[in-house]
Amino acid sequence: MELTRRNFLSASAAAVATGAATGCATSRPGAKATSAVIVAGAMAQGRVFGANEKINVCVMGCGGRGSSHIDGFAGKPNSEVVALCDPDSAHLEGHAKLVEKKSGKKPKLYKDIREALADKEIDAVSIATPNHWHTLGAVWAAQAGKHVYVEKPGSHDIYEGQQLVAAAEKGKVVMQHGTQSRSSERWLRDIPLLQSGEIIGPLYMARGLCYKNGGRGDLGIKKDCDPPAELDWDIWQGPASRRKFNPLYHPYNWHWFWHYGNGEIGNQGIHQLDICVWGMNRGFPVRVDSVGGRYTYKDGAETPNTNIATYIYEDGTMMVFEVRNRFTNSEGGVEIDGKYVEGVDVGNLFYGNGGYYVEGQGFFDKSNRPIPVDYSKYPKVETKGNWENFLAAVKAGDKTKVYGDMKAAHLSSGHAHLAGISYRAGTSLAFDPKAEKFTGYKAEEANKMLTREYAKGFEVPKFA
Repeated sequence: MELTRRNFLSASAAAVATGAATGCATSRPGAKATSAVIVAGAMAQGRVFGANEKINVCVMGCGGRGSSHIDGFAGKPNSEVVALCDPDSAHLEGHAKLVEKKSGKKPKLYKDIREALADKEIDAVSIATPNHWHTLGAVWAAQAGKHVYVEKPGSHDIYEGQQLVAAAEKGKVVMQHGTQSRSSERWLRDIPLLQSGEIIGPLYMARGLCYKNGGRGDLGIKKDCDPPAELDWDIWQGPASRRKFNPLYHPYNWHWFWHYGNGEIGNQGIHQLDICVWGMNRGFPVRVDSVGGRYTYKDGAETPNTNIATYIYEDGTMMVFEVRNRFTNSEGGVEIDGKYVEGVDVGNLFYGNGGYYVEGQGFFDKSNRPIPVDYSKYPKVETKGNWENFLAAVKAGDKTKVYGDMKAAHLSSGHAHLAGISYRAGTSLAFDPKAEKFTGYKAEEANKMLTREYAKGFEVPKFA
């Protein structure tokens, strides 16, 4: 029998009641709520808020980034964190203390997001899980009528990004992507100037740099083993096809395994990649070439610690993204009036036919001289930061007011996915930006990597 949203909520509510005695709703393989899914097409309406009402948030994912979400929403004038969701009970308990410290209130604790979605007190879900959960968590939340803040990358692959865009279009809730630069006063001011060509002329190239080596060293090689008692490994894997637990996966280093993460370009790199995509404003490329490797050591991880991805667009312009997780210099430094000005190691550069732009330094002419910009001539940028911008859109009940919508999320995340596919295919690849499919040499192999095999009961619904 096809499961309706009502079936889903009923099953989940029953499971919540089962776990209420301990204050932590749990899921076990075979339990009724674990098998429940929300079917594609069922979209609930988000709650309408009064001017003085607070938005009740559930933070899904209690790792390092989850702490930032708690900091953004707990005990604030417009929001409270009323619930946490994580398959690791140790993480749940630790973050619950953080919420209580910030707000003076104990949050409800869930191990399974489907149980949290049945909670009528929750208005919004803020997703800070591993990447492979981002899209499914966002779509399920939207279908349940919960507003969504989803971490970058919004998707784990191209197919998921497509469904995320369609869900946002069909849904009745606010959905914002966790690329904070979209809420940055500097970038909201400078991106239009770069796109206009007024300062350095038409852009022909953008560069994104992710030179970050903290916590990016040799992981060693570890054998598969039983998961720790506090971790529900089935729920942690969620939509990913099942594998045995390995200590390298949890809690952080899943980033460096294709099954769960997207490498550095889809981790820290997505922020700078998003700025490149935003500034160039060319959509998807017609060709991608991604090369690199895991240099200076041999360990159990898979994604490159050194990577150069080159994207060519339909008009011949280009973007170059570089990851360096090992020892390196910065770039973009210049000498001004006899003094050397340091460049950037995690940041962006843009190049036009009349000069260039360096993040944190500004515009320069062809002779490396700073170009003065009278910003008073341009409209004042209005932004309250990523958390407050999201809450303002929710309060307004207007999904067009977000700073970083799902179309932008799909474009920036999709660029990371294209680079990952080219790297794994071991070749430059032609891409049709309209069909969002590879063409030509090795297209069949590459197109298989546009999506994934899903675990039963955790399939990302098809909307598009």
